Amino acid sequence: MKLTFNGAARTVTGSQHLLEVNGKTIMLDCGLIQGKRKESFEKNRGDDCRGTTIDCLILSHAHIDHSGRIPCLVKNGFKGDIFCTSATRDLCAVMLQDSASIQEKDVEYVNRRRQKQGQRPFEPLYTKADAARAMDQFVGVSYNRPRQILPGITLTLVDAGHMLGSAHVILDIDEKSTGQHRRLVFSGDIGRPDIPIIRDPQPISDGTDILIMESTYGDRLHPDGSASEKELERIVNQTVSRGGSLLIPAFAVGRTQQLVYALHRLHSDGAIPDLPIFIDSPLATRTTEVFRLHPEVYDDEIREFLLTDDDNNPFGFGRLQYTQSVEQSKALNHLKTPAIIISSGGMLEGGRILHHLRNRIGDPRNTILFTSWQAPNTLGRRLVEQEKQVRIFGEEFQVGAQVEVLPGFSGHADKQGLLDFVRVMEKKPQRTFIVHGEDEAANSLAAALRSELGLKQVVIPDALQSFDV
Repeated sequence: MKLTFNGAARTVTGSQHLLEVNGKTIMLDCGLIQGKRKESFEKNRGDDCRGTTIDCLILSHAHIDHSGRIPCLVKNGFKGDIFCTSATRDLCAVMLQDSASIQEKDVEYVNRRRQKQGQRPFEPLYTKADAARAMDQFVGVSYNRPRQILPGITLTLVDAGHMLGSAHVILDIDEKSTGQHRRLVFSGDIGRPDIPIIRDPQPISDGTDILIMESTYGDRLHPDGSASEKELERIVNQTVSRGGSLLIPAFAVGRTQQLVYALHRLHSDGAIPDLPIFIDSPLATRTTEVFRLHPEVYDDEIREFLLTDDDNNPFGFGRLQYTQSVEQSKALNHLKTPAIIISSGGMLEGGRILHHLRNRIGDPRNTILFTSWQAPNTLGRRLVEQEKQVRIFGEEFQVGAQVEVLPGFSGHADKQGLLDFVRVMEKKPQRTFIVHGEDEAANSLAAALRSELGLKQVVIPDALQSFDV
């Protein structure tokens, strides 16, 4: 058995790992690399998406840093099945089309400049047609229903509690060459208990032989979820008292729906003023419809909310408006009274959020609220690190608005949650590979796994590093 770590090795984005066993090659995730534009542009076009060499793909969840290069893989000759939960499949149908549209528009913009310089044009990483073709290969698999995907290899998906449809991947493998039976677990992104809407992560209590494990928040602890809602209440009220607006860059899937639900509860309780709330993201609007289609993954809290609240749509209430057209989005820039605007993308690397930011970043009455991790070299990271001057659409802007960070809405387990994921395993992994984390987070988690849980072989692989296991 051989493992190669193509992506999310000593970094967070671009999740992609290869398992070679029994003469077959299985890809775990196929995510888009995010960060410095030129660097990520080149890496996403690398030769680690050679589709003809892959027999099947297993997708842990729909976030673009885990799924965003699937159309590229198919475009490059991949003919195999893509196994994931039905909710993940439905989200990808929307999200990959959106990603393809961004790829096309970005390349169109770059090519106008290259044409003026007499340079050959680039092709988009993939097109909307490529994304549509890729959906033909998706195969929905229910949680906790073992399925043989290749000779001697059985897949089981377990609810990871990270976002709608997210899964831990369990592979039970009968190795032909040795006659051994071994289990490999790929954690995907591990969720947090007690976050709204989705169920808590399901433990893998019987354990595993080989573990590939994320480490996004491997060096820190999250505040209590109820405290985060109180902080959101404080931030809204303070911003409104200044006469400003609250601008929240949020990922269209998961974070937007959590924020809408939290604001709905605060509004219902009279804890925040009766002010307009706008979801300015066509992708968020479409993915919210997918959330409505999958109540089977809702947790008990939201089921109770649906039964007891008079305005019982968790993703919509009286003061909430979903904008669709460009004209509706532009109209938000002319608002004269306080409002809350939630818009994609979450790291300020594209999307309608940049237009709202450009119009509001200089006004000290306004607040920019971050509720998710910000990748290095992104505009979001620069604002979180309190840079006072930033570039938006090629122009320099002074940062006058208040910048707040609220990590309690994160869908990732913190250090304690990550340790607990392994702690409950009756059979501890013989070999553990730490991925999907920056060096500081990965090193902190690896040290804790060794010292607190007694794991012997804990490795943080480098990009493209391979291991015989």
